[in-house]
Order: sequence, then structure tokens, then C-alpha cells
Amino acid sequence: MSTPGEFEALDAGVARYAQDVPVLPATLRHARPGPHHAELVEQAVAVLRQAAAEHAGAVVQASSLGVEDMVLSDLIHRHGLDIPVATLDTGALHLETLELIERLRRHYGIEVQVWQPRHEAVVEFVARNGREAMYRSVELRKACCAVRKLEPLGRMLEGRSAWVTGLRREQSAQRDGVRERETGADGRVKFSPLAQWTLGDVWHYVAEHGVPYNPLHDRFFPSIGCAPCTRAVAVGEDQRAGRWWWELDGAKECGLHSEQGHAVGARP
Repeated sequence: MSTPGEFEALDAGVARYAQDVPVLPATLRHARPGPHHAELVEQAVAVLRQAAAEHAGAVVQASSLGVEDMVLSDLIHRHGLDIPVATLDTGALHLETLELIERLRRHYGIEVQVWQPRHEAVVEFVARNGREAMYRSVELRKACCAVRKLEPLGRMLEGRSAWVTGLRREQSAQRDGVRERETGADGRVKFSPLAQWTLGDVWHYVAEHGVPYNPLHDRFFPSIGCAPCTRAVAVGEDQRAGRWWWELDGAKECGLHSEQGHAVGARP
């Protein structure tokens, strides 16, 4: 783990880089469909249809509001599938992310369920550890994620037999074993219809269908989480390098896809 001075200098350097480079829409930078793009779209729709049919009334899209999840919401709406969209408001999101929730509602004319952490739990955590506790240790960062993300996710999934996520194998080394369908230790099924998609496939779909997305993606934020824990990335950096960037070693995960009985990247 780096020192506070080191990660502050790194963050400032990347921020200056992002300001100096002309802002180009992410669709123009990344939209590069692979040779099997059409087949991948058909396969993703088939996975979503399977989820809706097998878990009618008991499945939810747990949206991170990242570009992959926006593609999934578009596919769900475009094909008239009965899969509600839900997301987490951790209380520490970027303004752009909060605004995207309203844009999602207006664009598709759908309701978006918003789950928040328990207020008293957040107050207690901050009072005991401070607002910048996540920078002091991995343990405190994970504890913050547990309060703000894992607990409300647990309530979101309560009574559900399945959920849909935007995980892709290409996102990180920890996710290279993601499958389209996995069953957790609790028996809950997790569907990841975009598991085989490349970043180019994702952004090509966005450009082709006019999918709304977070403007932070245009500003070199490929992966967006809570504001204190997310920065822009430089050219050549890993897609998740901007998440918990002060932690130089280990998996860049918050636990959402391991604590629910699904180890990220686990292969059969």
C-alpha cells in the first residue's frame, strides 16, 4: 500500500493528464465491434430471456450504472423483459452518477429501485473511523464497502432467486473466469450476459443504440464507484486502476461479487 503523499501525488498527476487531453466522447475512443458482435448481442438477449423466464418475479438487474449495466438496461427494455432495474446509492456517489439514475428513468420510462445503506450504520462508521477511513487500511476500506454496499445489496437481493450483473472477463484479471451463469453457495443464480464482450463491443452497442451513460466515462473514468475511491486513469492503465488506486496490490474489488456466494473470476 502506498503512503497518503504517494497516492495524492498520483491522483493529482492523473487529474492533470485528464484535464490536458481534449475530451473525446468515449464512444469515439472505444467503439470497436469484434467480428462476432451480432452473435454476442443475440447471446446476451438469450441469457436475459432465460433469467426472466426461469426466475419470473424473483430476478433483478443489480446495476452499477456503469456502461455495461446501461447496455443491459437497454437490452432488457428493448426486448420487453420483466427484469426490474435496481441500484445502490452509497451516499458517496459522484453527482454525475446520481443524475444518471434520473436520466435512466426518463429515457426508458421505467422505475429504478434505489437502495441505500442504513443511515445509522453510516453515521456510526464515520464517527468511529472518520470520513477518510478507507485510505488508512484495506480493512477499513472493506468495512466501509460493507456498510455502504454489501448490506444494502443484501436487502436488494432478499427474496430474489437470481440477479443480473454487467461483469465482463476483460475487465480485470480477477474477472477473467466470469461465466454467463453461476450459482452461488446460497443457491442464488447470477447472470452476466456480457461476460464475453470486449470494451469495444460495449461501446459500439452504446453508439449504435444511443444508450445514455455516465459523462465521467468521457473523462477517462472506465470504472466508476464512490467518489472518494475513484479517479481517472491514464493511457495504458488497467480498466480498474482508478478504483482504490492507493492500494497497489491485491484485487480491486469491493466484495459485491464474492460476498454473495460468487467468487469473482472463479472457474468451474
